[in-house]
Amino acid sequence: MSVYLLTGATGVVGSAIVPVLMRKTDAEILLLVRPGRAQSSEARLVELFDFWSRYYPGLDRRTLSARIRAVKGEITEQTLGLSATDQGYVRAHCTHIIHCAASVRMNLPLAEARETARQPVARVLALGETCARLEKVDFVSTVGVGGRWDGPLPERWLDEPRDFHNTYEAAKAEAEDLIREAVSRGFPATVHRPSMVVGDSHSGAVIHFQIFYFICDFLSGRRTLGFYPALGAGTLDIVPNDYVAEAIVASSLDAQSRGRILHLCAGPEQALRLTDLRRTVRGMYRAAGRLSLLPSIDLSARGFMRLMQLVKVFLPGRERRALQTLPLYLDYLAGVQAFGNTESLAQIEAWGITAPASSGVAERALAFYLQR
Repeated sequence: MSVYLLTGATGVVGSAIVPVLMRKTDAEILLLVRPGRAQSSEARLVELFDFWSRYYPGLDRRTLSARIRAVKGEITEQTLGLSATDQGYVRAHCTHIIHCAASVRMNLPLAEARETARQPVARVLALGETCARLEKVDFVSTVGVGGRWDGPLPERWLDEPRDFHNTYEAAKAEAEDLIREAVSRGFPATVHRPSMVVGDSHSGAVIHFQIFYFICDFLSGRRTLGFYPALGAGTLDIVPNDYVAEAIVASSLDAQSRGRILHLCAGPEQALRLTDLRRTVRGMYRAAGRLSLLPSIDLSARGFMRLMQLVKVFLPGRERRALQTLPLYLDYLAGVQAFGNTESLAQIEAWGITAPASSGVAERALAFYLQR
């Protein structure tokens, strides 16, 4: 029997991977789960079971508990914080590792970003080297490793010096360098670079609301009184979590994908124009009663930020804190997002997985968000 060790099961990608593993394999699934401040690993597992039971038909608690168990761990600790007993079990029985866990905070100091992105990869590699039955390790990276790449990001390892938008991208790029060195020694790994991951392509369901939803809140204009920086020809590449999960699991089952870089993204042809996304967002917010008839007024980037400095003085604390994160998002959205995916798309389609249209994905993800 195959045994999977999955990190990041409580995250947007990891939580979508488990239902696919349940459907496409008969594997035992070990979830590396960090205890919460007031919760044990087991209590967090119960919350995950509740989520899967609610949004994935056929996955009731009894079915899930028959094949899934939580192992207490922490990616920032040596040997991933596993107990001696769990380390022994993983080393003797684990056949596959899928590493999804990482902090997606963009404004951490570089040393802290490395602790949640680069160092855990080194620990997963070290653990994998000791697994007697290991067949494959799949690492979740990000298209952000390209930083401010000029033109479509190529589907290969990156040697070129480049400038990054934030420390998250920089630390992920360093993590890829570690994987590349291991692959050169024959380590059986695949790197997956998703773009901005959103909810399920059919239901919109997602376990946590992350960056896309904050961007939509900004694009609604409700926090900025209808004022925007000029969006120009800017685009946003989004991808649903079920598509990402299907591709990662298919890769884990295919030995021929060892050593490959796979771009799990919409690609240049499917990336959403920000002006179109803004129109969709504002329409859906109005229909949900979340937006008054505010005008849409474009300013220069400098003029917009000056205005926001004045506006936030009059806002309550929560709204003021939200506006303080705007520079991060504006920097990320400035320009056309283009990530090459021709070779990856051909491979994913060969696995029988079809990429959904980005416009429909955005609408379903946003509908789920607004309902909650």
